[in-house]
Amino acid sequence: MWEREQMFVGGAWVAPSTDSRIEVTSPHTEKLIGRVAAASTEDVDRAVAAARRAFDEGPWPRTDPAERVEVIRRLATLYRGHRDELAELITAELGAPISFARRAQVALPGALMTALADTAAGYSWQEKRPGVYGQDIILRKEPVGVVAAVVPWNMPQFLTVTKVVPALLAGCTVVLKPAPESSLDALFFADLLDQVGLPPGVVNVIPADREVSAYLVAHPGIDKVSFTGSTAAGRQVAAACAPNLTKVSLELGGKSAVIALDDADPATVARAVRLSGMGMAGQICNSLTRVLVPTSRVGDYADALAATLSAIRIGDPADPATEMGPLVARRQQERVRRYIDTGVREGARLVVGGTDLPDGIDRGWYVRPTVFSEVDNSMTIAREEIFGPVLVVIPYGDEDEAVRIANDSEYGLAGSVFTADTEHGLEVAGRVRAGTFGVNQGYSMDPAAPFGGVKASGYGRELGREGLEGYLDVKSISVATA
Repeated sequence: MWEREQMFVGGAWVAPSTDSRIEVTSPHTEKLIGRVAAASTEDVDRAVAAARRAFDEGPWPRTDPAERVEVIRRLATLYRGHRDELAELITAELGAPISFARRAQVALPGALMTALADTAAGYSWQEKRPGVYGQDIILRKEPVGVVAAVVPWNMPQFLTVTKVVPALLAGCTVVLKPAPESSLDALFFADLLDQVGLPPGVVNVIPADREVSAYLVAHPGIDKVSFTGSTAAGRQVAAACAPNLTKVSLELGGKSAVIALDDADPATVARAVRLSGMGMAGQICNSLTRVLVPTSRVGDYADALAATLSAIRIGDPADPATEMGPLVARRQQERVRRYIDTGVREGARLVVGGTDLPDGIDRGWYVRPTVFSEVDNSMTIAREEIFGPVLVVIPYGDEDEAVRIANDSEYGLAGSVFTADTEHGLEVAGRVRAGTFGVNQGYSMDPAAPFGGVKASGYGRELGREGLEGYLDVKSISVATA
């Protein structure tokens, strides 16, 4: 049982203003495993005020960028020393298999810190260009200000690092608001921040419910909101930012398509689809969930996907042999089951999976990996983000139709194409409207590459140089010649 009675505000562990608590329940056992202090609107005011002071009056925004880089390198070293206990905590609170938690939920964020520090170390914080009228123009990259980082539960440490670390490297101060389900690992991260020597108020961590989160993103003391979550919630965040003209970046939902061309191999595609999201039971925004295949090969792909997903070992997420654990909450399990029922009702063919619990499991919020075939792109299961282990196989007649189907979605987060001809694959990638794309693989989430979507998948980019620049303003200074 993890008990956290305080929040991290102003460089100190402080008691909340109310006795409200967030309860964390194991998705595997359905038992209470933790309880943390829940922030109120008054606590938000305290955290924003602390971040505001740290930005307006403190040393961090005025620190040499090289010194900020060294702080992040120290944080990365400290973080790597706590990988095992952090992975075990994420497995307990989210149901992520321990092998996946060690690799993707913890090791990847640790490596990401170093990569982001390297990006900042090589960044040009100031440049000079000649003006049209003969004067010199100096461009300075300056921190945007106080950042509200709102992080979901599915990849909490990875998404925390993609927001907090670039903001810190840019010289911003931060109020981090984790999801209730992943509050425990967020406070663990705060413990590490507390040890690394940041000035008071540079990072503040306040677990809170949705209502208090809405108060945070609308707060007039915030200069930028960085939000990851559903498209519906993203629209609300954008609307809340508008009255204050608060800058906002949104990384939202997806319904990503993989296009298997005539020369692709069904088994290779099936493995890539599995790797794109099944480690977290399909609860990954850029999972490849629509599998577009030639009409003549629908059976081959349905069989390959069914065989690959049926071989996934499902069970106790703490068991190193487990490859897929439960969904994060009962509401998520019920949501996915409703989509499966809808797919059957609308006439799709259920190839494997369904709404029953996996064999040998009698508790926990599990859903079988599920494949539908003979799916039309107009069906609900092909259009809405399910956020669970459910795939749909959609036939196409020719390549033009495949591209049309891939683009026939309100989302545009990710996608992929599989072909023996890489150059042709790049041509297809250029025809699909998506912020990120893979050729003969799912999107790799390389730290050097900017990640983000188009259309209803949001706007703004994280990772790479572009991710750092999302926390910077450009000031132009014109200098008269003597």
